[in-house]
Amino acid sequence: MLARSPPIRQALRKWWLNFLYIAINGINGLCITKLDILDGMEKLKVCIAYEYRCKRTEYAPLDAAGWDECTPVYLEFPGWEESTAGMTEWERLPPAARAYLRALEELAGCELAIVSTGPRREATMVLRDPFA
Repeated sequence: MLARSPPIRQALRKWWLNFLYIAINGINGLCITKLDILDGMEKLKVCIAYEYRCKRTEYAPLDAAGWDECTPVYLEFPGWEESTAGMTEWERLPPAARAYLRALEELAGCELAIVSTGPRREATMVLRDPFA
C-alpha cells in the first residue's frame, strides 16, 4: 500500500473531484472510498462549474476542441494532517475531514451512506443503508 500512495496522491493533486458529473447522473446516497489517501494534503478541491468562452456553466463542452477553452471552477477546502487510515467511527475523523464530507453531502443534495478509510473491508463506516 505504501508504494502506491505517492502516485495516487500526485494524481489527486492534478485530478480533483468533479462534482458536476455526480449531479448530472443523479444519486440518492454518497459512497466515499479511500478517504485516507487525502490525509496530509494541505487543501482539497471540488469542481463546481466551468468557465467556457467567458461564461460560467455547469456543463462541460461536448466537442473535444472545447476542452482547451474550458477552465474548471473549484471550491477549496482545508485538508487535515491526522491519519484517517482504518477509522470506523465518524466521531474519530478529523474535524476538517468531517467538514469536507458534509460539504460533499450538501453539494450532492443527498446524505453520505458509506465512507471507507482504507482498502480493507473492515475500514468502512456504513452511516445508512445505501440502497434505501
